[in-house]
Amino acid sequence: MSGALVTLGRLPKGLELARALTTADCRVVIAEPWSWHLSRLSKSVAASRRVRPPNPDPEAYLEDLCAVMAEENLDLLVPVSEEIMHLSALHGRVPDSVRLFVPAPERLLALHDKLAFNRLAAGLGLPVPETHPLDSEAARAFAGREDFIVKPSLSSAGKGLTRHCAGAGLPGLDEPGIVQAYLPGEELSSFSVCDQGRVIGTVVYQGRIISGTVAVCFEVITSPEPALLEWIEGFVAGTGHSGFLSFDFRRDSEGTLLPMECNPRTTSGIHFVEPEDLARSILEPDAPNRFRLRGERVLQQFYPALTETQGALFKGRAWRGNLQYLFGCRDVCWARSDPWPFLLLPVASWEILRRTLLRGQSFGEATTEDIGWYQPGG
Repeated sequence: MSGALVTLGRLPKGLELARALTTADCRVVIAEPWSWHLSRLSKSVAASRRVRPPNPDPEAYLEDLCAVMAEENLDLLVPVSEEIMHLSALHGRVPDSVRLFVPAPERLLALHDKLAFNRLAAGLGLPVPETHPLDSEAARAFAGREDFIVKPSLSSAGKGLTRHCAGAGLPGLDEPGIVQAYLPGEELSSFSVCDQGRVIGTVVYQGRIISGTVAVCFEVITSPEPALLEWIEGFVAGTGHSGFLSFDFRRDSEGTLLPMECNPRTTSGIHFVEPEDLARSILEPDAPNRFRLRGERVLQQFYPALTETQGALFKGRAWRGNLQYLFGCRDVCWARSDPWPFLLLPVASWEILRRTLLRGQSFGEATTEDIGWYQPGG
């Protein structure tokens, strides 16, 4: 039996990976900085090992991961979320017998850095929104004539993103940032698993309830536009990417879908993939297969969706439309054969709930504060 280290247990995406890998008789161990978390309640998890968080000490985090892999005799490491940026530093530090489902640092940074990604895609001949470094004359000229957004180049979960009208002055940031064309149309997201430039499978979905900039209720697009899939396949082929790969797209004023940014990790689209197909794409990436979709078309993370709906109610924002999703679709954590993660979710997710309810953080901010990677070198 093979053994896999899933490197975050607090998020439903980590639980999804654990359950999927178990369908292929893979022994799953979770590495998590929090003592209590969602995945430790699952029967799919053989062991949960607490590690020091990468923020503020990335080296201690990597040391702990190496120790867990050696002690548990694991031969595969699978990332979940923003911690992947720290994990890329494990290349060259683990035995050759351990497979890292993580790109090398230079490849990963080119995807995570919003300006580098935009230029990489443009260099492959793929359409992208106009984007400039925040401190450039080109950015100032563009902001003078077009609506635009500003965001840090290395941010995650929507941190620091602001929208501005044409002619507004450029805001200052304490870190490198970009100015990008504001795209006024609908937003779609994608999740893919790739192997050496080949797309094994892709899910396209749309957020229905949003916390900050993170979707906590989402609907799968069963027949994605061919142009969208062709864009993804062209980018993967052009970069030779292996591993998880996700994009956020938005339509411009002419209806063309353009990529706002790249997330080289899992996103909520993972919940729509049949577990056996997900496991096979990770354990046997060179085997021919495509993703089959589950039967559900809309899924949610109930408690963040409820919190967002309650917040909208008290702040006078639209909230009634959320009710059809809150009480009409499955929570991503629920599984009849593995009920405890959902039944005890308020306890297991208390740290997230505490940060969203008491500190006013968005779901994305609450879950990535101690694992995010915002500056080169950590």
